Amino acid sequence: MLTDFLAALGTTLLSPWGLVLAVIGTLLGILLGAMPGVSSTMALAILLPISFGMDPHLAILFLLTVFVASVYGGSVTAILINIPGTPGSIVTQLDGYPMARSGRAGQALTYALVSSTLGGLIGLVALVLVAPLLAAAAMKFRSPEFTAVAVFGLVLLAYASPGSTIRGMMVGGFGLLCGMVGFDKLTDIPRFTFDSTALQGGIELVPLCVGLFGFAEVLKNVGAAGRSSAKGVMPTIGKIWPPMKELLSHWKTMLRGSLIGAGVGAIPAAGSAIAVAIAYAQEMRFSKRPEKFGTGVSEGVVAPESANSSSIGGTLIPMMTLGIPGDAITAVLMGSLLIHGLRPGPGLFTSNPEFVSGVYSSFFLALILTLIVGLLLMRWVAWVTRIPSHILMVVIAVLCVVGSFAIRNTMDDVYIMLAFGVIGYLLNLLRLPAAPLAFGLILGPLLEENLRRSLILGRGSWEIFIDSPIALTLLLMSAGAILLPLVAPWFVRLRNDLRRTYR
Repeated sequence: MLTDFLAALGTTLLSPWGLVLAVIGTLLGILLGAMPGVSSTMALAILLPISFGMDPHLAILFLLTVFVASVYGGSVTAILINIPGTPGSIVTQLDGYPMARSGRAGQALTYALVSSTLGGLIGLVALVLVAPLLAAAAMKFRSPEFTAVAVFGLVLLAYASPGSTIRGMMVGGFGLLCGMVGFDKLTDIPRFTFDSTALQGGIELVPLCVGLFGFAEVLKNVGAAGRSSAKGVMPTIGKIWPPMKELLSHWKTMLRGSLIGAGVGAIPAAGSAIAVAIAYAQEMRFSKRPEKFGTGVSEGVVAPESANSSSIGGTLIPMMTLGIPGDAITAVLMGSLLIHGLRPGPGLFTSNPEFVSGVYSSFFLALILTLIVGLLLMRWVAWVTRIPSHILMVVIAVLCVVGSFAIRNTMDDVYIMLAFGVIGYLLNLLRLPAAPLAFGLILGPLLEENLRRSLILGRGSWEIFIDSPIALTLLLMSAGAILLPLVAPWFVRLRNDLRRTYR
């Protein structure tokens, strides 16, 4: 395994375009992540079409460098202007911004960068160790098991989405319907096409993601004349390096946050936002000065940033081994792999082991380049926060249109992108999560194909799912996750009644 990793890393470094694309991806990731309103998902979605003409190894290298670098870039705005650039940096602002206001902005950025690098390395180790074992186990799965995995993934995605679980499941259900658009693979009968030639080939994942996570953001920012935060005084970076003794004293915090991030990230749909919240709460519990959190303590930056970066490796585990996106960002990554004819899942480890090693080496290179470029740009990256919103949104809108057209050189994909941009905007107005829609489109065909095959194998009997211990366990866990929000209030009321009775 180590030999394959080093060989893939050497091939990337010696490739004429490998290192160049990695550096460009790192620069774009940090800059886009540092722009207020541009999330990691959005950055990846609008840059995804650039990778279509690349070799699959170079494409995943470019996208992973953008992914990793944008995660750190999101902490820049959280620390300097109190606006989280990515969902995972929401917690970072709690102590990062007070540190910047007290004249320690540079030190806060360094804490975030070093923590992100270490956390990412631990996430990579988790990916390398766990993914092959999970893939080997998944190779024994049959249609009933894959059906149960798809159901479990959809339920977890809805359960972990912001807001009501039922609402998340409704959006995920709409995504399932979107996955059924086009010709039925078994009967060759068109479904949900509404006599439109644009829908006969089905709904492509990439235009949907570009519209849902990119163009929808443009619509949300229409009419914005600029960001008020950008009109203020440029934050002073000040001294960059904190005392080395103080930096090294946080190794336990970095380790705890990294392990939490990798573990939570491996749960489908949990993602970085949940990981950083848990890491921050745990660090407060272990701290000898919990009352200081929120006033500018360095642990409040180290813990969430290490968890934020390590969750990247965690989210890649279910995507690569089971074909289930760990979060919205890995859903976009899956779009790139599918475009290049690579289907994430256990078969990827047996049919393309050299590509898997390339993913590991690309992830490692992305972490190292983010550390180097982040240190070099630290004094100048703050200027990115002053870009007027209306200029930024025009550029993003153009990239969305051009990128969607470039997929198959047809305006049909542009129309689909625009339609889902409007849908994403409406979901935002209704306070509904958008990510389950993309997950439903990905998991829908997997669920339908394996469900129908299972019923054929079982001669129409649903007992085939009961006869499989793995499938039965996953389906029971899915049912429990659905019922938990419904029965939890009843248990809370029962507990309160019992307390009042026995006082």
